[in-house]
Amino acid sequence: MIAKLFSLLAAAIIDLITRSGYLGIVLLMGVESACIPLPSEVIMPFSGYLVFKGTLVLWIVVLAGAIGCVLGSLLAYAVGAWGGRRLVERYGKYVLVSPRDLDLADRWFREHGGIIVFVGRLLPVVRTFIAFPAGVARMPIWRFCLYTFLGSLIWCALLAWIGVKLGQHWDTLGGWFHRFDAVILAALLIAFGLYVWRHVRHLRDE
Repeated sequence: MIAKLFSLLAAAIIDLITRSGYLGIVLLMGVESACIPLPSEVIMPFSGYLVFKGTLVLWIVVLAGAIGCVLGSLLAYAVGAWGGRRLVERYGKYVLVSPRDLDLADRWFREHGGIIVFVGRLLPVVRTFIAFPAGVARMPIWRFCLYTFLGSLIWCALLAWIGVKLGQHWDTLGGWFHRFDAVILAALLIAFGLYVWRHVRHLRDE
């Protein structure tokens, strides 16, 4: 069932890029960066394949992808900045997020926000959602945009270049990235488990 849904989604992505070109890339990468998990592992390699065919130009494809990432991330950032903190303060206790955790996140993004966003944009799964906590922490928006653009530029360039090199076999890339997605997701689950354990122990000590 999941494989069928993914195939249908991939077909819709391919159709939109084929019809809309660079504008379709901007739109799709914007959606992917607005906390809606569209597979950039389909969007950018297929765009690279169109470069291979001579339909599109590589540097414009990469730039369109990075611009889309910044625009979509700004939407997620705005949601986090305008309402995310109140939401976390009100309901965070139900998922073991305390005011102390918010203060810690604020400090991290204030001191290391650039590297957090830059590296986050290079990691599957994480890249889709990193903008929201940056907004909650009110990271300076110009730094957020700069590091989002730089990280996204590298990500989009890598995937598009691989699509060019693979040519008509560009779609074989998805399987490799899905394995990497699983590794990242497992690491996040382990980190979440350790986070829950730390909070439970802290409550028990109190």
